[in-house]
Amino acid sequence: MSERGPIDPGTRIGHVHLRCSDIDKVRAFYVDILGFEVALEEHGVSGWGRSGDVLFLRAGGYHHHLGFNTWLSADGAEAPEGSTGLHHVAINYPTQAALADALTRLREAGWPVRTTIDHGIHLALYLSDPDGNGVELAWDRPAESWPRDAQGRPRFEVRGAVDERALLAGEA
Repeated sequence: MSERGPIDPGTRIGHVHLRCSDIDKVRAFYVDILGFEVALEEHGVSGWGRSGDVLFLRAGGYHHHLGFNTWLSADGAEAPEGSTGLHHVAINYPTQAALADALTRLREAGWPVRTTIDHGIHLALYLSDPDGNGVELAWDRPAESWPRDAQGRPRFEVRGAVDERALLAGEA
């Protein structure tokens, strides 16, 4: 750790901005299925010395949580397995009911969920977006119920798959 101490505890990730191959496919997934709001969408915008499309998405009143562009990636291929880069973007839902709604939206759209894991401190659904980017949809259990190590720090566990019936019933 730096002699200056740790980072300010109020620091947070403001947004994630991803390259994508097709803005329409991204909008269909993140807006039409998951329900994000469009904050900005423009076509033929210059960026990084090229013209392309831009899409900014939000939940609530924040300026944007997710950004997408095609400046360097229009019609590009997914990153091959075994390459470095983004593992996944985690989207935390405020309630168990909100995560259950996301699962329902995915199932109704026929969108595949790769796996689900109950990590003890949170429930997670893992899937890929239209460009193969990993997406984790999660709900954090109340902090007082988190498993803890001997020093009292939160401890991740792999308790198995999420009990989808319990999640949808509000009993996870």
